[in-house]
Amino acid sequence: LDKLKGFSCTVESSVGRTDTDKDAKMTGDNGQRSDHTQQQTILTRGAEASPLTDSSAPSRRAKSVYTPLEQQVIQLKQKHKDALLAVECGYKYRFFGDDAEIAAKELNIVCHLDHNFMTCSIPTHRLFVHVRRLVSHGHKVGVVKQTETSAIKASGANRNALFTRELTALYTKSTLVGEDVNPVCRLGDVEGGACADVVSDPPDSFLLCISETWDKLKKQLTVGLVAVQPSTGDILLDCFPDGSSRSELETRVLKINPVEILVPSDLSEPTQRLLQSITNARYSTVRHSDRCRASLMPGIVFYCSHSLSAVVSLDSPVICCLGPLIQYLQEFNLDRLLRSQSSSLRRLSCESEGMTLSAATLRNLEILSNQTDGAVKGSLLWVLDHTRTPFGRRLMRKWVSQPLMDPRSICDRQDAVQETLESHSLTLNSIRSLLCHLPDLERGICSIYHKKSSTQEFYLICSSLSHLAVELEALLPAIQSQIRSVLLRRLLLDTPHLLAPAHNFLKVLNEKAAKSGNKSELFSDLSGFPALQERTEQIQTVLSAIRDHRKEIRLTLKAPALDYTTVSGQEFLIEVKNSLSSVVPSDWVKISSTKTVGRYHSPFLVDQYKKLQQLREQLHVDSQREWTGFLDQFGEQYHTMKRAISHLATVDCLFSLAEVAKQGDYCRPTVCENELQIWIRDGRHPSIDLLMGEQNQYVPNHTELQGDGRRTMIITGPNMGGKSSYIRQVALICVMAQVGSYVPASEARLGILDGIYTRMGASDNIYKGRSTFMEELAEASQIISHATERSLVILDELGRGTSTYDGMAIAYATLEYFIRDVKSLTLFVTHYPPLCELQWAYPQHVSTYQMAFLLNEPNTATDADELQPEFLTFLYQLTEGAVCRSYGLNVARLAHIPHTILRSAAHKARELETRLPCCFCVELWSRAVVHSDQNWK
Repeated sequence: LDKLKGFSCTVESSVGRTDTDKDAKMTGDNGQRSDHTQQQTILTRGAEASPLTDSSAPSRRAKSVYTPLEQQVIQLKQKHKDALLAVECGYKYRFFGDDAEIAAKELNIVCHLDHNFMTCSIPTHRLFVHVRRLVSHGHKVGVVKQTETSAIKASGANRNALFTRELTALYTKSTLVGEDVNPVCRLGDVEGGACADVVSDPPDSFLLCISETWDKLKKQLTVGLVAVQPSTGDILLDCFPDGSSRSELETRVLKINPVEILVPSDLSEPTQRLLQSITNARYSTVRHSDRCRASLMPGIVFYCSHSLSAVVSLDSPVICCLGPLIQYLQEFNLDRLLRSQSSSLRRLSCESEGMTLSAATLRNLEILSNQTDGAVKGSLLWVLDHTRTPFGRRLMRKWVSQPLMDPRSICDRQDAVQETLESHSLTLNSIRSLLCHLPDLERGICSIYHKKSSTQEFYLICSSLSHLAVELEALLPAIQSQIRSVLLRRLLLDTPHLLAPAHNFLKVLNEKAAKSGNKSELFSDLSGFPALQERTEQIQTVLSAIRDHRKEIRLTLKAPALDYTTVSGQEFLIEVKNSLSSVVPSDWVKISSTKTVGRYHSPFLVDQYKKLQQLREQLHVDSQREWTGFLDQFGEQYHTMKRAISHLATVDCLFSLAEVAKQGDYCRPTVCENELQIWIRDGRHPSIDLLMGEQNQYVPNHTELQGDGRRTMIITGPNMGGKSSYIRQVALICVMAQVGSYVPASEARLGILDGIYTRMGASDNIYKGRSTFMEELAEASQIISHATERSLVILDELGRGTSTYDGMAIAYATLEYFIRDVKSLTLFVTHYPPLCELQWAYPQHVSTYQMAFLLNEPNTATDADELQPEFLTFLYQLTEGAVCRSYGLNVARLAHIPHTILRSAAHKARELETRLPCCFCVELWSRAVVHSDQNWK
């Protein structure tokens, strides 16, 4: 392929020439490139080309002259240089030039030289498979189709010209909407395993647009963003101030998880580095197909909106995102959502609605994905997500990433979960079974709204909606009498009414034609479609004339039983045995023949069949126009249907939380509206508990924090003793409680938190230009500036990235600030024993704990060479008190550090302990002496 790339198909041989030689050969005497070279560049290098020359070819065309098809492709490529073009050619879609080489590599198909360009092809019926695969690898793909039909073309003035072709659709990762790429229209094949190589839709496919505004007077950066998911109709927006670390932007990007980002050309360097770091982090932990695509947004765009009053009320940075988004989506014919008056713009962050989970918290607590390979398994979302529908799965992700803060809403969810869990009603089981095996209704109605739905998809979605409406309508009496949950009753009683319009649309359709994709016979009653009715009557008139013509044919051939035959799609053939060919009139046209028979058309049939084909193709055009209008009528009910599907998604999520509650030893937490506290009995880490299963039970632990009492826990203990798992479990239980879920504990009473802030782990950030210690302190700085007295703050080994005394001083001062000034609920893990002095400085608010263990010290040896490192047995039990050693040599032994190094380290540790006694132990002894307290001794 490398040798063939850029191959110049001239009469002279190009073998053995360098790139420079080839370029020289392709230029004229005056040093300027010829039109041939300029046109080829469009398909090989994507450079600008000069206007095309006359496409008329001489009678004897050399190989270097472009074919009409190649000239057509060059013109299309000039308009869409950034897309891989799949060009319809008969029963195949072909790629040309560099597009062919890229497609061949990504699709693992053969690429070869044809005339002037490299080319490869895919069958038409596999277009949706291959387009999805190319898009998943970050490419922009255009589908070019023939816009002329053979019969209509044959009757026109350009009957001898090439079929006209136009770009009918463009696709990227966020704009994968349309019947060319939607596998739901081939659902039977997909479920049957025939399309196992289909790239499925990601759970979310947001297109994100970012803008920045710098206030010189205030020296403040304001970031605006708008995120659109064209496949589901979700629109998110936000405007917020941000600092040099871009932590606020990072939090929102992680929550949105966009597959495509529109960025301005003047984007600041810190923001560029942030986006680059997020993209590379995803690229290193997940499949290549999940990599985010970045596109450069156009310049300043002004646009008119029907809902101008709604736009004027938005912040300026948000408005700066709407224009480029509309212009970008116009190219894909997906801008209707942003232009609609009734489109609901939802703010991503609203402090009054949801708990704040920063980017560091989402990562450290593994809320949406695990930190090992970036997959969902092992995360909190994995624990809670037992949904049965795609739209329920998307809603559950929103719930987990933004827990509630309204106690009434939390209790409503808990009531629904409790009733689902404890009820033996068959009604809830029936509703649960209705949610199984549903197609993605949310994506389906949005595809219809964009007028990009196929007849198969429309029928599947509409019939599913109608079936749900009928079944729920039948269950209404039982719902009213049996279900006590206010939330469940409201959702289930409201949904059938919202789904009712689906019945009317379904009645109009011919089921067989809809399932086969036959738009010409799609509508069972044509009274509402006069254009189709007239065209159908014209076709029936021609068919009647053709049938009546049989009498004349039978008389001519003296064959009273003769009838028309159809062979290879050719209709109304008059089949005559070769032995009787003498009776065939001379003006009949011979269509085909075999050894035994000949097949003919009479002059009347030639004329009428040509007319019939033209009418059928015109009917197809009319049917497509009426189909688009029909979809537009359904689009008027889009927001009503979307609300109904949102209700179903909520019910699905509540059923999912009930499945979680069925797991062993889960309890309904008590939510305290006014009192800030975390009181947990026998709490467990939800993910680890589930991963370990029943064979290895997770060791439960108690937690008690009071906003007006002991609100800070200093946790010490040996390395690998379970400190980090413990503090994570406390935070995750709080998140689960405010989502509305049951929690892994025997009992829990929890106050409403406004946010959870974490600083855990040790890693640098090359893309941001930060060392490990800088990254550590930057996270701590963000927590200091955002945490309130209603927040839960988790600091794991702050200060370990620098020298012992500097790190200890920073950790001490930071912890004291949270105790004295912020007054938040705080879990502080440390290996610095002097920090435990804060318990004595603030005895009402601070308590010290350790993770219990058993120390098995080796026998004391007289020979110093026999000194061995200690051996620990971890108990993973939180107990009161502090421990002054970390027992790092035990971890070194578990990591299989060579024995000679371990022995040497043990000697050095003993020497340092002898010369430099632990300052914490000295402090303990001094206090015991001063206070004469036996407990301290």
